[in-house]
Amino acid sequence: MTDTRADRKTAPLSRRQALALGGAAGASLAAPGLVRANEGNVQWRLVTSWPKNLPGPGVTAQRICDRVARMSAGRFTIKLYASGELIPALGVFDAVSSGTAQMGHTASFFWQGKAPASVFFTAVPFGLVPQEHITWIEHGGGQALWDDLYAPFNIKAVMAGNTGVQMGGWFKRQIDSLQDLKGLTIRMPGLGGEVMRRLGATPVSLPPSEIYQSLQTGLIDAAEFLGPWSDRAMGFQKVTKTYYAPGFHEPNGTGEALFHRPALDALPDDLRAILMEACRAENARALSESEWENATSLKALQEEDGVVIRFYPDEVLSTLQNTAQEVLSEFAAKDALSARILESYREAEARLSPWSNIALRRYLAARSG
Repeated sequence: MTDTRADRKTAPLSRRQALALGGAAGASLAAPGLVRANEGNVQWRLVTSWPKNLPGPGVTAQRICDRVARMSAGRFTIKLYASGELIPALGVFDAVSSGTAQMGHTASFFWQGKAPASVFFTAVPFGLVPQEHITWIEHGGGQALWDDLYAPFNIKAVMAGNTGVQMGGWFKRQIDSLQDLKGLTIRMPGLGGEVMRRLGATPVSLPPSEIYQSLQTGLIDAAEFLGPWSDRAMGFQKVTKTYYAPGFHEPNGTGEALFHRPALDALPDDLRAILMEACRAENARALSESEWENATSLKALQEEDGVVIRFYPDEVLSTLQNTAQEVLSEFAAKDALSARILESYREAEARLSPWSNIALRRYLAARSG
């Protein structure tokens, strides 16, 4: 099992270190926009928001690096720095924006304070499931909107991994009614956190490496992270045995690869194509892997760890859904780009939902009897 507590001991860069590193990166990016080793080989730094080798997104980030090196026959190498090794988990966006790192691997909902609509590119409460989300990005105009959103930050983003449908989270007390949400301190970033806040809870956005300790010490009463595979590796089952479903707040788990735009543009065409195909290949592999490993880990949590799966009561789910629609309706008022992203997302949902309901939901209901 991965020991995710180790990276808590890693101190963030001092201001002097950050400036020195940023300056070195800037100098090497200036001519001609990428870091080169001997004989013209390209070397990049990749910073992540994940503990080292975390099952799920941490493994995904390393595989992208490995695939790029293999596909380029060693001409293009990317060195991965896990959360806290070079920069803090929630410093990834700024590091890539400034060019301190040429690449990042993270989740877009961490950047809601910088670009409110970023949350749409990870997950929306009661929104698109993984295959629908991928379809929106690739065929429904989502990628172009993502490009527009990050352009002011000198960043290009693409899908690069998916942890699938999420669980509802780990709770130290049962949720039997709406009253049980009042006063609840829960680690839940993104729009799901805002939904919880409106129902009386206190959402906090902790980096992954701090969740376990915060839950263990009572700093928070509940925490959601990903699905059974990653959650079990994080050790949450050692703190509480109560695991809720469904993950209304994250029906999708897209991870994003961030690229410093000048570095990306400076890549030779073949290396840029290799990088993009490596991310696309990992997006498909990670989703299928998460489905397999989540099923395996869910069984282990129940049979080996004594975890009890509970479901939000119908009254709670119904109110969460209604509140989520209120939050989304207010979202368009933030700015014109947020309004365009929301409109595009809703159009994709309206187009895809009838087919999903007919082809998938009814089939699953029939299969289960």
